[in-house]
Amino acid sequence: MRRRATGELTSPGQRPWGRGRLVGALVVSVLLVGCTRAPAPAAPATPPQAAAGASDIPDVLATIGTEKITMADIRTRVGGDLDRIETRYQLDRHKAIESTLQDIIRERVLDAEAKRQKKSVEELIMAESGGSLEPNEVEIAAWYKENQNRTGGRTLDQVRSQIADLLRNQRRKEATEKLKQRLDTERRVTVLLEPYRLALSNEGAPAKGPANAAVTLVEFSDFQCPFCGRFFPTLKRIEESYGNRIRIVYRQYPLTSLHPFAYKAAEASLCANDQGKFWEMHDLMFQEQDRIDVRNLKIKAGRIGLDQRKFDACLDSGRQAERVQADLAEGARVGVDGTPALFLNGVPVPGGAVPYETVARAIDKELTRTKQ
Repeated sequence: MRRRATGELTSPGQRPWGRGRLVGALVVSVLLVGCTRAPAPAAPATPPQAAAGASDIPDVLATIGTEKITMADIRTRVGGDLDRIETRYQLDRHKAIESTLQDIIRERVLDAEAKRQKKSVEELIMAESGGSLEPNEVEIAAWYKENQNRTGGRTLDQVRSQIADLLRNQRRKEATEKLKQRLDTERRVTVLLEPYRLALSNEGAPAKGPANAAVTLVEFSDFQCPFCGRFFPTLKRIEESYGNRIRIVYRQYPLTSLHPFAYKAAEASLCANDQGKFWEMHDLMFQEQDRIDVRNLKIKAGRIGLDQRKFDACLDSGRQAERVQADLAEGARVGVDGTPALFLNGVPVPGGAVPYETVARAIDKELTRTKQ
């Protein structure tokens, strides 16, 4: 399970993968948002010259007499690792550019407005918040009551100042963002930087929705992962809300170190797909995650009207194992390290089993971009 254990208090509903740093020095309980495999060793920082691309690396890397060792030999041995390192580098690079761009925009629009009103930026933020950022005792006590399990067993008196700091910082951040959004509109700020989009090879993967839909949502998922099960109703709601404006693609990512039945369940879904009933099997497995061993998978096949003999033969033979492996390799290539992992038009949606509202905002942004 993905873990976050810091010395910080966290506000209700805050995602552990969020950007903001929170105050406090308490040991909090673990926050879980997705199923993950054991973390891989951190990839070394990509040197600046790598940004220029593979052209900087000669095709022939070494010779032993007349024998050549080429880049193709390297790719045969560790090509997947190289792809993962390159993808992570490109994502981190773009994230740094995007974050810095937003910081610069924020600074410039706030400074310009402060100069226009002959006030300090802090005064603008205070005014936007209604005149005060200070939480009262009732609000502090309410936060403590709702989040007592995150305070390491400490009393309200022991953590009061830390809760006050957290709420104060949260209010300041919200007021700053609200002010920035208003000023961005008034000053006609236009961001030309596009999100970094990953190219996903989805050919042959189970999908629903028009091939030419404005938005494609790709989910790497695990049928035994409880967080994928938690996301299942959200996925259904997305489908109902957006109709033919969205295409949903399912990619297999069974985490066998955590979920012993997940791999065969992945195969079973593809065996069902052979008979045109992937989504019926998909829905039934998520509705009954506690019953997805091989015996129950075969029972489910009968319940959704599959040809039992063909399904059983497919599942017993392991015929779909290669396709599952291909999805695992593809997920690893684009940086998937846990489930569910979501991509909207190639843009990662961080946070694991995020709520409907988070996905809806990302979809709406893509629809606005494509004017649909």
